[in-house]
Amino acid sequence: MNPDIQSKFASCPKEAKQQLERVRALILAIAAEHKLGDIEETLKWGEASYSIKGGSPIRIDWKAKEPSAIRVFFHCQTRLVATFKEIYRDEFGYEGNRAVVIPLDTDIEQVPLRHCLLLALKYQSLKHLPLLGA
Repeated sequence: MNPDIQSKFASCPKEAKQQLERVRALILAIAAEHKLGDIEETLKWGEASYSIKGGSPIRIDWKAKEPSAIRVFFHCQTRLVATFKEIYRDEFGYEGNRAVVIPLDTDIEQVPLRHCLLLALKYQSLKHLPLLGA
């Protein structure tokens, strides 16, 4: 894990840190399972950022002003969040066209987050398809 991201996660409350680590592990697992290549893991705008060639960046963070959830951020000029809202209307909370809200007590294996992350990681090859091919 990138040391900057490790420090960032360590600064969060235990439950938030654990949820961020679970989402990070899911991103890395998806990339490996689908042989998408190496993930670049950096800190951008104070948030953990994951990008891959051919994909759209994903950022994850916890904010003290809304302590009961983490956010998974997607590039706001893509169709990603609009697509998620269309196909997963009730499974998530959303923040505009840029984030999916994941409560700290959510089992991320029980919500369609894996599919959303996969669409982001493969975005460049899917962006021309209706509903990103979902």
